[in-house]
Formats: sequence, C-alpha cells, structure tokens
Amino acid sequence: MPSLSEPAELLAAMPFAAGLGIELTEAGAERTVGTPAWSPQACTAGGALHGGALMALADSVGAVCAHLNLPEGASGTSTVESKTNFLRAVTSGHVRATARPLHVGGTLLVVQTDLRDDRDRLVAQTMQTQIALRKNAG
Repeated sequence: MPSLSEPAELLAAMPFAAGLGIELTEAGAERTVGTPAWSPQACTAGGALHGGALMALADSVGAVCAHLNLPEGASGTSTVESKTNFLRAVTSGHVRATARPLHVGGTLLVVQTDLRDDRDRLVAQTMQTQIALRKNAG
C-alpha cells in the first residue's frame, strides 16, 4: 500500500467514506478530524442524523487515525471491535468527529472518536479497536 499522508489521498483509499461525503479537515497521528456532508437522506424519520451515519463517520475517521499510527511492517488496519454511545440527537447543523489514539501496539490499536455538534456539545463517543494487517510472508 502506498504511503498515504494527505487527507485527499486517505479518503481516496476509502471509497465508502468518500461516498458518504466525509471530509478530513485534519489528518495526523495524534489527532484526526472529519465532518460529513449533511443530507436529509442521512436522517431518520424524525429528522435526526441516523446513528448509522454517525457510526460510519466515527469508524472512518478513527480508521484514518489508526492508519497514521501503523507499526513498522503493517500494511493497513481493520476494525475488530467498535462501541458507540449516543448522547444526544443531531437535528441540524454539522457534526465534527475527532479521533485520538489511546493505545498503539504492535498488533492492536485503540482509538477514541468524539462526535460534537456545531455548538461543541458531545453527541456520541466511539471506542474502536483496529488490528494492524501484515502481508503474508509466503
């Protein structure tokens, strides 16, 4: 896998995230930040942003953060566990996801992603474990 360091390169490697309209505004090993494009199609019948859309945002931004923390010799990551706590509905405005590594090991990486609304209120928090993928040596 080529070295990915620019936000546009990182999103190009993640077609699902790009298709959701996720934009990375910051991409670094200590902090990765992204926002989704707002659309009525991403909402529930009640007009709140769908939990699945929030989880996809958190998973995508968290995966970029994990990728930027890959140990030597790893070729990528894959989510092996993800837990999201939803704290409030988002019915207007924008959501910002900020991912930070909590643990960077040789095999597992743990990333916490906070989702905040445009009033800087915490709307959800995701904790995910990513596994470092390695090419088979044979």
